[in-house]
Amino acid sequence: MPTWVAYRDRMILRPQEISNHPELIRRLGCLAMNGLIEADIYGNVNSTHIMGSRIQNGIGGSGDFARNAYVSIFMTSSTAKNDDVSAIVPQASHVDHISQDVQVLVTEQDLADLRGLSPKQRAAVVVENCAHPDYRSALADYYRHARAGSYGQQTPMLPGEALSWHQRFLDTGTMRM
Repeated sequence: MPTWVAYRDRMILRPQEISNHPELIRRLGCLAMNGLIEADIYGNVNSTHIMGSRIQNGIGGSGDFARNAYVSIFMTSSTAKNDDVSAIVPQASHVDHISQDVQVLVTEQDLADLRGLSPKQRAAVVVENCAHPDYRSALADYYRHARAGSYGQQTPMLPGEALSWHQRFLDTGTMRM
């Protein structure tokens, strides 16, 4: 007997309109655990586009779960491509999940519980806890420059410098400085 037959009476399949329904997700108190391609230091998550434009996968129901779950968790390795790409970047090249919907970021380094933190507090926790050690000091340097020279102070951002990580990868094959 195939393995799936043993589970036939224990599974219920529902259409997407029910399984991804915001009110049901909220009522059930789900722990939403989703993968990501990259997250920026403020907790914005890109789960669909590599380097901002090459689609890797669809967003599916992750937006419904991220916004309505009891706890919204996003997970990834801290690096990709033989450590040439940092999954934690100054600014996400594409955003599927805004920082207000992301509560916890997890890498093999540690986790960053972002609930109740300001953007500046989020940046410090994400860099310290989730970034790979090879990229941590560069991210901290970027954040220091952004706090000193950005247009606003709520969420310090230097777009040209932040997205230069992605451009460096496209030009040289690595995000390393």
